[in-house]
Amino acid sequence: MNILILGSGGREHAIAWKLKQSPKTSNLYIAPGNAGTIDVGTNLNIGVSDFNAIADCVKKHHIRMIVVGPEAPLVEGIVDFFRSKNEFSELKIIGPAKYGAQLEGSKEFAKDFMIRNQVPTARFKSFTASTLTEGYSFLESLNSPYVLKADGLAGGKGVLILNDLDEAKSELKSMLVDAKFGAASSNVVIEEYLDGIEMSVFVLTDGVNYQILPEAKDYKRIGEGDTGLNTGGMGAVSPVPFMNDELSERIKNKVVEPSVNGLKKEKIDYKGFLFIGLMIVDNQPFVIEYNVRMGDPETEVVMPRIKSDLVDHLNACADGKLNESPIEFEENAATTVMLVAEGYPEAYEKGKEMTGFDHLVDCLAFHAGTKETSGKILTNGGRILAISALGENFKDALAKSYRNADRILYQGKYYRKDIGFDLMKY
Repeated sequence: MNILILGSGGREHAIAWKLKQSPKTSNLYIAPGNAGTIDVGTNLNIGVSDFNAIADCVKKHHIRMIVVGPEAPLVEGIVDFFRSKNEFSELKIIGPAKYGAQLEGSKEFAKDFMIRNQVPTARFKSFTASTLTEGYSFLESLNSPYVLKADGLAGGKGVLILNDLDEAKSELKSMLVDAKFGAASSNVVIEEYLDGIEMSVFVLTDGVNYQILPEAKDYKRIGEGDTGLNTGGMGAVSPVPFMNDELSERIKNKVVEPSVNGLKKEKIDYKGFLFIGLMIVDNQPFVIEYNVRMGDPETEVVMPRIKSDLVDHLNACADGKLNESPIEFEENAATTVMLVAEGYPEAYEKGKEMTGFDHLVDCLAFHAGTKETSGKILTNGGRILAISALGENFKDALAKSYRNADRILYQGKYYRKDIGFDLMKY
């Protein structure tokens, strides 16, 4: 089977690495890919939202399956695009159709879906520029801290958590009136702050059946001790050591099943990954958000822990037979540490030469923002490289990730040295 993966980040490199292991994979293509995906497949210089060029690629390379990595093409309707053309009737696409992709594309849509399907979540209301005054009043009804979320896609940076009421009002005005996040913040969801510990659950679903993948916890803030600006993710750990049988059952019964049953009941065309961001409060799960694809950098710890053949699972998902394809996990723990550019998540420079890859030992280096030029690997993004490792427990795995993070060299290298800091007590 010839498979095309859309995307250029660490998530796509990790998925490509896993799919490459399957004897059912004939040729693997990544569009546009990065300097790391060259080692597991063929990079194609095609943008993830250039649907016509992707269609030409499918025909040229006899692609049988597309795995959509990032959210943008799903929200833009890539599944609908291919489904509307008879010549692609046999093509399998891993990802929801445009309507279902609103679970990530619109915070308000996702929240309303949760309420309709009795999925536990924080109290919330939505506001636009015309209802700014009502937004101020709602903020006054809440206790600090205040959570403001841009309704649309904002590259993982559209969520603000603020302790001061006046600052929250000012930021609400900035988002709604001054378009701080562009069109993404023309509608803003304000929600009650939940005080607990975050984790993520990943589900592969065909819209009726589902399989739960290994869970993970990621670290979004740029600074140690979870301080500073939000990023796309600075590291991750799987499994989470506070997960127990009781919590696992609650997540399955209160969150996963109502979510998948909601897809089925509302006849939402959904064949792909469902990321469920959770806040655990007093051992009770509350949903913070849905993503309609795998998380990043969580994928870089989830894929190494999947023991069974991912191509088998994706085929079963596309065919509506996921109940016949149970996923097997490795018992080992996995961690990843993200190396980023100096200045990220604000302004940063690209094009810095990277060295040290030949010194890496007992780890997986998933490229996130890199490119190859004249035989050299250069930085090409804010988040550059995810150093993943397996170990008997997450502390053992983290030690390997950090040893190898030290071996990669480039100008302005930065990474958090406290990934997993809040899990040491478990």
